[in-house]
Amino acid sequence: MNVQDLMATAKMLFANNKGLLAMDESNPTCNKQFAKLSIPQIEEARSTYQELIITTPSLNKYISSVILYDAAIRQTAMEETGV
Repeated sequence: MNVQDLMATAKMLFANNKGLLAMDESNPTCNKQFAKLSIPQIEEARSTYQELIITTPSLNKYISSVILYDAAIRQTAMEETGV
């Protein structure tokens, strides 16, 4: 990718005052946060947490893209949100 393509892509990602949502916590990092809150450190809980975020009403009005952890990419809810 050349510099012009990279700059054009960056401009598209931040067009209309939208931003990026970083949801790239690894499972161990997410589990540490869950442990502090006494949330079960299981795949179902992590998936529910991520789904709660990406199904926020009107999220796509404010977020152009989401940075995901590898395991999250395979979740079907990500495909259904339009983010």
